[in-house]
Amino acid sequence: MSALTRISSIKVKLGLLVVAASLVTALVATVGSAAGVSPWLTLPVTLFLALLVTQLLASGMVAPLVQMTEAARAMARGAYDARVLTANADEVGELARSFNVMAADLQRVDAERRDLIATVSHELRTPVAALSAQLENLADGVVEPTPERLGSTLASAERLGDLLADLLALSRLEAGVVDLDPVAVDLSSLVAGCAEEVAAAGRDVDIEVDVPADMQVWADPVRLRQLLINGLDNAARHAPEGTAVEVHAGGGEDGSWWLEVLDAGAGVAPADRERVFERFGTDAEGGGTGLGLAVSRWVARLHGGSLAFVDPEPGRTGARLRLEVPGPRLVAARSGATPQQVVPAPAFTVPVGSAPGTTPVPADDSTAFLFGGRWPERRPDRAPWIVAAAALVGVLAAATVVGVGPGLMWSLVLVAAGAVAWTASPRRTQPFTVLCTTLATAAVLSMTIHLQGGVTALALFAAAGTFLAGVTGATTLRGMLVSGLAWPMSALRGLAWLGRSLQVTGHRSRRTAVVRTVAASLVGLAVFGFLLVSADAMLTDWVTRLVPDISVDTAVARTFVALAIGGMTLAAAYLALNPPEVDPRPGHGLTATNRWEWVVPVLAVVAVFAVFVVVQVTVVIGGDAYVRRTTGLTYSEYARQGFFQMVLATALALVVVWLAARRAGTTTRDRRWLIGTTGALCLLVLGVVATALGRLAVYQDAYGYTVARVLAYAVEGWLGLVVLAVMVLGAVGRGAFVPRVALVSGTAIIVALSWFNTSAWVAERNIDRYEATGKLDLHYLSDLGDAAFPVVVERLPASTAACVWEFGPHGDGMLPMEASEPVGLREWTWDRARAEEALSHLRDQEVEDLPAGCYDEY
Repeated sequence: MSALTRISSIKVKLGLLVVAASLVTALVATVGSAAGVSPWLTLPVTLFLALLVTQLLASGMVAPLVQMTEAARAMARGAYDARVLTANADEVGELARSFNVMAADLQRVDAERRDLIATVSHELRTPVAALSAQLENLADGVVEPTPERLGSTLASAERLGDLLADLLALSRLEAGVVDLDPVAVDLSSLVAGCAEEVAAAGRDVDIEVDVPADMQVWADPVRLRQLLINGLDNAARHAPEGTAVEVHAGGGEDGSWWLEVLDAGAGVAPADRERVFERFGTDAEGGGTGLGLAVSRWVARLHGGSLAFVDPEPGRTGARLRLEVPGPRLVAARSGATPQQVVPAPAFTVPVGSAPGTTPVPADDSTAFLFGGRWPERRPDRAPWIVAAAALVGVLAAATVVGVGPGLMWSLVLVAAGAVAWTASPRRTQPFTVLCTTLATAAVLSMTIHLQGGVTALALFAAAGTFLAGVTGATTLRGMLVSGLAWPMSALRGLAWLGRSLQVTGHRSRRTAVVRTVAASLVGLAVFGFLLVSADAMLTDWVTRLVPDISVDTAVARTFVALAIGGMTLAAAYLALNPPEVDPRPGHGLTATNRWEWVVPVLAVVAVFAVFVVVQVTVVIGGDAYVRRTTGLTYSEYARQGFFQMVLATALALVVVWLAARRAGTTTRDRRWLIGTTGALCLLVLGVVATALGRLAVYQDAYGYTVARVLAYAVEGWLGLVVLAVMVLGAVGRGAFVPRVALVSGTAIIVALSWFNTSAWVAERNIDRYEATGKLDLHYLSDLGDAAFPVVVERLPASTAACVWEFGPHGDGMLPMEASEPVGLREWTWDRARAEEALSHLRDQEVEDLPAGCYDEY
C-alpha cells in the first residue's frame, strides 16, 4: 500500500511527491559531494534515486487510472466483470469507486438482457407447442373443427399474445421495478385450466387437482398462470409412466395460502433443492432448459411468497413443490428479486483475490505513453533474477573497483554486466548478437592486457555500442544510434517492469516470512561471523584480504558505484529483454519524382572528387620538385595538410550515397543509374582514401609516430573498407547489410588495435627515428604508459629510461630507484606486470649520473 493512500486530496499528494523527490535529490547530492564522489557519478545516481522514489510514491496514485483504462477496454469487448482495486481516499479513489458501481450496474443490466432473451425463448415454447398440437389435429382431421375447439385454439393464441406482452414487459427490470396487477382469482379454475394446457402440450400424465372449489386468492392471474404451468410441466416431465401428478391447495385465516405440486418421480435431493431454481439448472434425466422453475420462483417472490422443494410426506416418494403466499397486499418487486440475482460490486476496496468473478487489471506500463508505439512491452513477465544479478554486479563493482585504476577487476565487472544483459536477451542465440557480444567481450578484456589510454577508451565505447546493437537487432545506422540512446532511456521505460519484478508473490504471510528469513540470516551472518573471525588469526587475515577497507568516505563512494553500475546493468538487461523498434519502418524514405533530382547532385560531387584525384595523380607524377615549384612547400609539408578534410570528405561521400539510395526509384533503369553514379563516386573516394593514407605515412616518417596518428590511419582505412563494402554489396543488391558490415569491421579493427601493443609499436618507431636523427620526445614516450616501458628499457640507455619513468604516470617525479609502489591484484594488467619487470631490471643497472635531473636535461 502506498504511503499516500490515506490522504484525501490529490493536490496534497502531488505536493508531498515533489517535496520527497527534492529531499532525496538534495540529500544524495550533498552526501556524494561531501564524500568527494565525482559529479559524473553523483548526478546519474541522484536522478535515478529521485525518479525511483517518485515512481514508488506515485504508483498508488496512477494505478486506478491505468486499471480504469484497461477495464474500459474490457467492457468494450463485452466483459463487465473488471473492477478497479484501490484503497485511495482522494478524488481518483472516488472516481474508481464510482467506476466500480457503474461496472456493476452494466454487468447487472447485461445479465438481465441475457436473462430476458432466455426467458422469452423458454416461455414461448410451451404455448406454441400447445397451439401447434391443436392446429395439427385440426389440419389432419383428427378432430372436428367445432366452435368449441376453434375457440380453444383462439384462446391459446390469445394467451400466447398476452405472454409475448408480458415477456416484453420484463425489459422493465432494467428500470428496477415490475408492478403486479393483483385481483381475486378462482384458484380451482386457474389450476384446472393450467392442467388442461399442460396436457394439451403433449404431457401423457394424469393431473389430479384437489383445490377447494370456492377458494379465491389475491394474485396476478397472468403471472400465477406462469408459475403453475411451469410447476405442472416440470412435475409431468419427471412423473413415471402410469402415475399421476397431484395438486393440493389450502388457506389460512390471515389470508395466506399455499399450493403444492406432487409427483411420484425420483424426487429432488436436498443438496440440489436450491440449484434447480437457478437458471439453466437442469439435470440429466429431466431435460428442459432449466428456466421454468427459476421463472416460477421469481413470480412467487413478486407476490411476496416463496417457492421451494420440501421433504415429501411420510410414506411417499417423489418431489414436493410448495408455494406459500402471505395475506393479500399489493407488492412490487425490485429487479434484485429476479431469478438470477446479480449482486453489485462493493464500493469499498476489495483485496486482490478476494472478489470472485472479478478480473483485477494490473497497474502497469505507466511510461508507455512517452515512447509512442515504438517500444511496447513484448515480454512483460516479471524477472526477479535479472534484478538480483544486476544488484550482485553492483556489489561486485563496489567491492573491487573503488579506489583502483582500470585493470583486471574492471574487465571482470564489465564482462559480468554484459553477461547479465546477454542472458536476458531473447536474441542471445542469433548469429549477429553472438558476433557482437564476442567482439564486445574481446574489447573489454583487452583492458586487462594492454591499458593504452585513448585506444582503451575507444575500445570500451565500441564495445558498448556494438553490444547494444546486437541485443536490439539493429540493421541500420539510425537503429544503431537509437540503440545507444535507448540504454539510458531504459532506466525510465523499465520502471513498471522493475516494480513487478520486485514484488514478492504469494500470500501476505509468505511475504512476511521472506522478510523475516532474510533479516534472520543477516543477523546470524553478522553475529557469528564477527565471533568466529575474531577468534582465529588465519581467518582474520583471509577476511582482511578479501574485504576492502571501509571508511565513511569509501562507504559512500562504494554505495554510489554499486547503484551506478547496478543501475546501468539493469538498464542494459531490460533493453536486451525488451528492445525497442530502433530501425525505420518500411517506406520511411521519399522517392524523388524525377530521376535528375538526385542524379545531378551526385554527378556534381563526382566531378569535384574527379578533379581532386586528377590533382593527386599530377602530384605523384611531378614529384617533390613539382610541389616545390607550384606551392613552395616540401613534399612532407604538403602531405601534412588536409588529412582531416579528406577524412571528413570520405565520410560525407558515404552520406551522399545513402541519400541517393533513398531518393532513387525502384525501376531497373533507376537502379542502373544509382549503381553507375554511386559506383563512380565510390571509386573516386577510394582514390581520396589512398591519398590520405599516403600523406599520413609521409607525415609520420617526417615528424614521428603517435598513437593518435595510428588511430587516424585506422579510421581512414576503415572508411575505405566501408566504401568498398558499399560498392560490392550495392552491386549484388545487398546494400542493407552495409551498416552491420561497417559496425562489425570497425569494432574488429578497434579490438585488433587494443590487443595489439600499439603503444610499444609507436615507441619502437620513435626510438628508430631517435637512432637515425637523434630527436626524441621523452615526455611523449612517458605518456605511452606501461605498455611502452619495456621497449624503452630495452632500447634506450638506462639514464634515459629512468627519465621516461620519472615523467610517466607512476614515477610522480621520482627516479626508479626511489619509487616502490606495488600493484594490487584488482588493477593488474599484463602491461603493468611487464613494466614492473622492466623497472626491476632498470634498478639492477648502474644508472649514469644525470646532469641536473631529468627536467633540466630534457
